[in-house]
Amino acid sequence: MKIDGKKIAAEILDDLGQEITTLKKREIVPHLHIITLTTDAASEAYVSQKKLKGTEIRAEIIVENLNPKTTTSELLQKIKLLNKDLKVHGIIIQRPIPSQISETEIANSIDPQKDVDGFHPNSDFMPPVALAVLRILEEVYKTQAENFNFTEILKSKKITVVGRGVTAGKPIIRTLQKLGAQPLIVTSRTENKQEILKNSDIIISAVGKPNIIRGENLKNGVILIGVGMFKDENGKFRSDYNEEEIKDIASFYTATPGGVGPINVAMLLSNLVKSAEN
Repeated sequence: MKIDGKKIAAEILDDLGQEITTLKKREIVPHLHIITLTTDAASEAYVSQKKLKGTEIRAEIIVENLNPKTTTSELLQKIKLLNKDLKVHGIIIQRPIPSQISETEIANSIDPQKDVDGFHPNSDFMPPVALAVLRILEEVYKTQAENFNFTEILKSKKITVVGRGVTAGKPIIRTLQKLGAQPLIVTSRTENKQEILKNSDIIISAVGKPNIIRGENLKNGVILIGVGMFKDENGKFRSDYNEEEIKDIASFYTATPGGVGPINVAMLLSNLVKSAEN
């Protein structure tokens, strides 16, 4: 069954819109400042959706495009000013970041109370991409039992994360581990990856390349979540797997577009609203 990410995101955004109405009565408008230094197609698509959906729920979304040659010190100065601005509740440095900029320094420089992307080691927030994956799994499993312990279910399942990049794989792995799950990690160097995939109850693919997941490497009934995406020869975004190939094998799967992406954006805005409330 295909998971309708747009429907799940719409439910989240409806609730956030009501919370923002309450905040505005206190003259508080959730304010997100996004800094971009990339022309990466997937990142540009996410930024446009963040601005669109944020505006729809009446948050203030500012996108600042900086020169890709910006230095670490120049970016740190920008962040310092935003940290001090009491009207700004959330700060995002859109990944990927140019190679001349220190990823660690940037992540550590953002005020943890404004780090709605969850990259700071002491961030007040869980990464939106990880929250999106959890929300999808919760939606799947709550249909199977009225009273269920979601954390215990995660602990009991064989979960595999494919890819460990800084924007998706790593935060998802870290979040699952915090919840007590023990996900296996598959990368291009993993020798027995076909065996690992074949035995997995849940596969979260976060690579962004075609045919990373093949139907013959899946067991029947697997839950397949595609976080990674890429543009095909027609300029359309696609998952790490061919949806036609896996749709009759997976019990549940996400599509691209319309799967993880909309929920990711909604969970980011949820973090923003929480920051404004705080």
